[in-house]
Amino acid sequence: MKKASAYLWVFSAIIFLICSCDNCSTNSNGAKAPVIQDSSIYTKQNYSELILDSCYVNEYLKKDKSAKEFAPDIFSFYGRRGYQSAWFVNGRLSNSASNFMSMLRDYQENFEDSSLRLNEIQSLIAFQDMDSNYFERNHEAKLLLEMKLTTTFFKYAKKAYSGTDKNPKDLEWFIPRKKKSYEMLIDSLVAEPKIYDKYEPVNELYKHLKVALVNYRSIEKKGGFPIVKMKEKKLSLNDSADAIADLKKYLKVSGDYNSDDTSFHYTTDLQTAVIRFQKRMGLTPDGIIGASMLRELNIPIAGRIKQIMLNMERLRWMPDVMPENYFMVNIPEFRLHIFEQGKYAWSSDVVVGKAATSTVIFTGMMSMVVFSPYWNVPPSIIKNELLPILRRNRNYLKKANMQAVSGNTILNPSRIRWWRYNNAVPFTIRQMPGSENSLGLVKFLFPNSYNIYLHDTPAKSLFGQTNRAFSHGCIRVAEAGRLANYIFRSDTVYTVEKIDSLMNSGVEKTVNLKTPIPVFICYFTAWVNQDGMLNFRKDIYGHDEKLAKEIFVN
Repeated sequence: MKKASAYLWVFSAIIFLICSCDNCSTNSNGAKAPVIQDSSIYTKQNYSELILDSCYVNEYLKKDKSAKEFAPDIFSFYGRRGYQSAWFVNGRLSNSASNFMSMLRDYQENFEDSSLRLNEIQSLIAFQDMDSNYFERNHEAKLLLEMKLTTTFFKYAKKAYSGTDKNPKDLEWFIPRKKKSYEMLIDSLVAEPKIYDKYEPVNELYKHLKVALVNYRSIEKKGGFPIVKMKEKKLSLNDSADAIADLKKYLKVSGDYNSDDTSFHYTTDLQTAVIRFQKRMGLTPDGIIGASMLRELNIPIAGRIKQIMLNMERLRWMPDVMPENYFMVNIPEFRLHIFEQGKYAWSSDVVVGKAATSTVIFTGMMSMVVFSPYWNVPPSIIKNELLPILRRNRNYLKKANMQAVSGNTILNPSRIRWWRYNNAVPFTIRQMPGSENSLGLVKFLFPNSYNIYLHDTPAKSLFGQTNRAFSHGCIRVAEAGRLANYIFRSDTVYTVEKIDSLMNSGVEKTVNLKTPIPVFICYFTAWVNQDGMLNFRKDIYGHDEKLAKEIFVN
C-alpha cells in the first residue's frame, strides 16, 4: 500500500509538471501564492483514486467563464491534494459531496437564490441514483461533475460569505471590506466536514442571524404569523378582547409566549410576553398593546425575512473576527455596546444624527478623551443656524457662552459686521467649557474625515424618547461619565475622583489613550442580541430600502 501511495503521488506530480510545460497550469489564470496545508485537515493519506489532469482543469475553466475569477484558488486547491478528486471515493460521490449539496439546497431555499444552478448538478447526480455504477463507467461525466462541484463551491462561498459585488461605499457603508479566502474552507469541507464551521469567514453575529433566518423560513412554511386585529385603542393587564386570543397565538409562534392559555383575557404571563416583544422591537416596554405595537405585529413574515437577509448582507461586510475589546454603536437601535475580552460587557443609550444629518457608518480607533471640552461650531451650523441669529442680535454669542476666535485672539462679537457673511466666517466660533456646553463635560475622539465622535450632552431629556435621531451627526452618550471611567478603569492616575474633577473643571484637558480602542459605527435593523433575542428596528435612514434594490431581483 505504501508503494502504491508513493506511485500515486509521483504520477500526480508528473502530470502537473507535464501540463505546466504545456502552459496548462495556473500561470494562464493568474499567479497565486500557495496556501499551506492545515495539519488538522490534511494528512499524508490518499484522498481519492481519481486523479485529475491539470490540463483538463485548465480547459474546463476556460470554458466556464463564470469561474474565471476563482481559477487561481481552484488550481491551488487541487495542487494541495496532488490533483486527486475532492468529491469521489471508490468511484462514487463522497459524503462531502452530499454535505455540500445539502448546503446548496439550504442556501437556495433560505435566500431564494437559484443563481448557483443547483438543478444542473442534481441532474448529473441523478444518473448515479438510477445506476450505482454510472460514474465508474462514464469517466468524462465523473470529471465534469467533479469540476462543477468545485467551481460551484467557490461561487457559493462568495455569495454566502462576501455578498454583493456592489461597493458598500455606494450604500453609505464606509467600514473597510476585506477580501476573503475560501481555500481552507473547501479543504475542511472535503476532508473534515466536522470542522467546517471553524473556517467559515463570518463573525458570530452573522451565524446567530442565520439561525434566525432558518427559523423564520420554517414559520413561513407553516403559514406565517397570525394576523392581529384590534378594535380597542389600547389593551393592558386584566383587559379582555377578541384580539388577545390572536395575540397569544402570534407570540406563541414568535417564541415570546410560553403559556398554553389561549383565552381572551390579558394575563400576567401575556404581559411578560408583550414586554419581551416590545423590547425586541425597540418599543417602550410598558406592556400596553397600542397602535405602535400593532404595526410591528402585522408586518408580514416575508418582510421580516427580507429584513434579516439585508442585515446578513451587512454582516458579511464586517470583519470575520472582531477585536477582543471594542465599542459598537448601532444607529437604528440608538445604543452603544461595550465588548470586553470578546464578550458583551454593558451598553448605553445614545442619540444619533437625524435623517438630514445622518450619522456615517464607519470604523475608527478611539485615541483621545477630552475633558471639559470646547465645542467648535461646525460650518453648517454657523451658516444655517448661527448667522441668521447674529445678524439680528450681535450679543447672542455672549448669552450662549460662545466666543469668536482668530488664532489666539478672542474677537469682540459686537464689532463684527455679521451681515457681511452669508455662508461662512473667517474665524472660529466656539462654545466655552461647562455644564451647558453642547458636548457636555467630556468627548471621545477617534479621528476621522467625517468629524464624528462620541460626547456627553446637557440635553438629557432626549434619552427618554424611543426614536433618538436628533443630532447633527455626532453621537451623544447617555452615560458619558461611566464610559470615561470604564476607559480609564485600569489607570492609576485617572481615577474616578480625578475624572470627575476634570469633567467639572471648566478647563479643557486632552488625554491620549495608552491603548486605542476600535469603534464601529454600524447600521443593523435586525440582529440577535447577547440574550439570544431576535431584534428588529425601523430603517431610520432608508438604507434597507436602498440595499434591497441591490440584492433582491424582481
